[in-house]
Amino acid sequence: MTAITRRDFVQGMAAAGLASLGLGTLANPAEAFTGGQGMQFGLVTYLWGKEMDLPTLLDTCEKAGILGVELRTEHAHGVEPMLSKAERTEIRKRFADSPVTLVGYGSNAQYHEADPEKLQANIELTKKYIDLMHDCGGSGVKVKPNALPDDVPHDQTIEQIGKALNQVAAYGEGFGQQIRVEVHGRQTSELPIMKAIFDVADHPNSTICWNSNDVDLNGEGLEHNFNLVKDRFGDTVHVRELNMGDYPYQQLMNLFADMDYSGWILLEARTNPEDKVAALIEQREVFEQMLATYRGPDNLLAADDHSPVPSIEVTPAPIAQRTDQGGCCQFQSYAPPICSTPCHMAPLSLGRRVRRFRYRFRR
Repeated sequence: MTAITRRDFVQGMAAAGLASLGLGTLANPAEAFTGGQGMQFGLVTYLWGKEMDLPTLLDTCEKAGILGVELRTEHAHGVEPMLSKAERTEIRKRFADSPVTLVGYGSNAQYHEADPEKLQANIELTKKYIDLMHDCGGSGVKVKPNALPDDVPHDQTIEQIGKALNQVAAYGEGFGQQIRVEVHGRQTSELPIMKAIFDVADHPNSTICWNSNDVDLNGEGLEHNFNLVKDRFGDTVHVRELNMGDYPYQQLMNLFADMDYSGWILLEARTNPEDKVAALIEQREVFEQMLATYRGPDNLLAADDHSPVPSIEVTPAPIAQRTDQGGCCQFQSYAPPICSTPCHMAPLSLGRRVRRFRYRFRR
């Protein structure tokens, strides 16, 4: 008899709920909860999860409706290459028993080092991270360049980084692990430089992790720079707080939606709110509103319609107070943007009916 994990139960019940709503069965029920095009919102443990052990991290993500996490190295979760085989198996089991997906690993491996020994050490370290994610149930490893050294010709460093990426990408392919190159570092965060790196890094398992840097707007602007590298995107994108600063996140989400991107939009936060659950809920709701703005007010795909929906001010109540009777707010891990109206009295869109069903079966 095959054992049923908690994740299997949640996803199975969600699929049953979709059928009851006349939606049939989706290959991936989670796609329905992000608005239908496959993009999902998750978390990088930097910074909001930095001090959480793994059980706390999974519990926090689940309460906030954050269903994917990238584990950054050297954080309190303790997932590191020195773990034993048994410990790795336990990590895999923890994620299998949770609705939260282990999206991958955030390493600090870098390939711009002028010293050949340091370069090779970073390549070997990447292989250890690949082995780790394979054993723990992840799907990829984030790496990065960090600079173009001043005392080395830039073309030489660009070629070196690209060739190193081809090595680790080939190794990762053998373990089912995608290499995700964060657009990062002095000069290397500029998209024309990243494109030059990927002209050399031509292995298909070497991909780009968009990092939402201010320099994305340089030159001819966001859309031009986005288009330079969009054919090499991997399964992860890094963003900062979506409702802070001047970065044009709505435009970015529109660009990803236009290309039918189906990866993870991962929050790599800069602030340190006291209530992480409430803060994560707020960010998830901003993300969902951005997708709704792209698709139209009924949260149904309208690829040619970029008109905005009316803005909704979200003022999350303390989690313990979210106990409206008769609707999804009684499930204290979630409150929709219109919770000022009792849920059982508010008309439900298709997307909200699906989300309500999912959260009803979260625990």
